[in-house]
Amino acid sequence: MKERVKTYASPTIAVKFEPRRCIHAAECVFGLPLVFDPERRPWIIVDSADADAIARVVTRCPSGALHFERLDGGPAEEPDAVNRVRPTRNGPLHVRGRIEIQGADGQVIARDVRVALCRCGASENKPFCDNSHRLIRFTDPGDVFEGAIQPGPATDDATLRITVSENGPYRLEGPLEVESADGRVRLEGRSAKLCRCGASHNKPFCDGSHRTEGFAEG
Repeated sequence: MKERVKTYASPTIAVKFEPRRCIHAAECVFGLPLVFDPERRPWIIVDSADADAIARVVTRCPSGALHFERLDGGPAEEPDAVNRVRPTRNGPLHVRGRIEIQGADGQVIARDVRVALCRCGASENKPFCDNSHRLIRFTDPGDVFEGAIQPGPATDDATLRITVSENGPYRLEGPLEVESADGRVRLEGRSAKLCRCGASHNKPFCDGSHRTEGFAEG
């Protein structure tokens, strides 16, 4: 069951926090420690900085656990101009852009601009990362190699649709870039299949290992 979103508000900005999506990347803590302090209750005090500064730091949250709503007429967050997928070293897929995630049944799971997706196969909050990769000691350098992204049909739709196939890979349709963890390689296309079982020998792309490994949602 989806955990409720917690809201911390001032007259100028409301910060919304979804705990189950948090992977403790600590971008918020490093960015504005006076506002975000996990050792304090409440851990978010939005009166401790101006709305512009808080909004900037919230957009650095890679998992989408944090969002903001401007109450002073300030600008809302805009999705990145490029839909980008980045496999992190030994960790999840960080996705930014105009994103729609749907289940195998076609039901929309989330529409967002920032998500961290499980790619080790062990998360108990699939398709989102919950840091289980650390418990199972998942290892992968986050390299990206040519040949696994297809052109796909060209349309005016800028949305990246990610389908969580049943006991199988993420199926991506829409304009996207896949970037290596070190930022040195970027591949462009409109269609790809990304591993989410953790067993592919061609990570971050699927090679069918979910079948031989008997991957199941669990």
